[in-house]
Amino acid sequence: MKEKLVQQDEFRWWLDKTARPRMNVSAKIIGSKKIINTLENAAIEQLTNVATLPGVIEPVLAMPDAHWGYGLPMGAVGAFDAEDGIISAGCTGFDINCGVRLIRTNLTYEDVKPKLRNLVDELFTRVPAGVGSKGKIRLSDNQFSDVIRLGARWAVENDHGVEADLAHCEEGGGMEGAATKAPQISEKARRRGRPQLGTLGAGNHYLEVQKVEKIFDESIAKVFGLEKGKVVVMLHCGSRGFGHQVATDYLKRMEVAVKKYNIWLPDRQLVCAPATSQEGQDYYAAMKAAVNFAFCNRQVMTHWIREGFEAVFNRDWESMNLNLVYDVTHNICKFETHEVNGSKRDLYVHRKGATRAFGPGHPKIPEDYRSVGQPVLIGGSMGTASYVLVGTDQAMKETFGSTCHGAGRAMSRKAAIRKYHGHDIKQALESKGEVIRSMSTKILAEEAPNAYKDVHIVVDSVHGADISRKVASQIPMGVVKG
Repeated sequence: MKEKLVQQDEFRWWLDKTARPRMNVSAKIIGSKKIINTLENAAIEQLTNVATLPGVIEPVLAMPDAHWGYGLPMGAVGAFDAEDGIISAGCTGFDINCGVRLIRTNLTYEDVKPKLRNLVDELFTRVPAGVGSKGKIRLSDNQFSDVIRLGARWAVENDHGVEADLAHCEEGGGMEGAATKAPQISEKARRRGRPQLGTLGAGNHYLEVQKVEKIFDESIAKVFGLEKGKVVVMLHCGSRGFGHQVATDYLKRMEVAVKKYNIWLPDRQLVCAPATSQEGQDYYAAMKAAVNFAFCNRQVMTHWIREGFEAVFNRDWESMNLNLVYDVTHNICKFETHEVNGSKRDLYVHRKGATRAFGPGHPKIPEDYRSVGQPVLIGGSMGTASYVLVGTDQAMKETFGSTCHGAGRAMSRKAAIRKYHGHDIKQALESKGEVIRSMSTKILAEEAPNAYKDVHIVVDSVHGADISRKVASQIPMGVVKG
């Protein structure tokens, strides 16, 4: 399949809909030649599978961090007509609203370095991490319903944040219209989610203390409150067992819907339902609940991060300016309006391992950022840089306002475990001055820096394509992993 790609320019590759039978639209890949050389054929084939689905809008997109995944590649975008298209649990992903938030500080590297080990230990103690980890908040059944209905607002209303935090979250920290109980939300999903609020989890989720290393755009960095040499905190996590169970429940329900509505599929992992159907709208409402849980989850942990800084530096968090820069979501389906062939159309945009990247002036962007564009947060690995970018007008024209979400895996977790030893990874990173805390050395092996693509090449691709532009880069000082 790779041999059928047509290079349009340095960072764009086109796969025509004639590449295989039953494709309704063409596909596009954003990436340099180096990215294309390492992209699996299986991931490209998955793009062509999505291009066969009903109501799909051209093009189906892969970002430079794309790699083979469940149904749709990780690092991909699929948009579908709101009337004639579909909604797919497989095209959204299991970890619904796995997302990233960035918290700035006015502390310098020199301020934090002498206390770095104490700080990382404090954060590791305060933020529960690991497989199956449980939070410190005990929710009643009614309280859990409020969490998944309100999202991050529930945390703020319960003294775990401030109003400004909500203003700097995608969707204001919560999507309206979320389902809360059966039949849209199963009791099993609620049981899995209720004890996990305020937990980091495991896998590629992390909490990092970082130093702003480079500023690429001084004026936009100033708008976002970022300065070279200052310390920031990046938090990456999602909807935990709740979101995973919502996805699992609806994959089963959509298997039935595919037969009911006579939808032809090239891959059963792409099970879906018509966007206007009861099954499609039930999933959308349940997905919103998982989205809201994840927003609230990150907000609660933000509160504990602030308390950790207060304990170590003996100052209130406001005086250290621990304010939220932004919170972005991956693994989500959104009802959005985009221009398609010169006309405005309502779409369901699935971003799986992809980030929204709206350009300047869009009303969904916080007022204080609206003149420059939406912040885009791109995580690296625990041994490499992360980035802050900004959304562009070009992204609105070309990618449904989307860009990459991270470095993207270069090898599977099983392959990484076979190749690396967690103890060696920790020792190598700490020899460079990082402080690493993890519940498991196995996780450190899974998340070895070399198990990921080169984040600089990934970011240079989206920057070169002008679907998001570089603002700043950060390097890790201290890392908390599950």
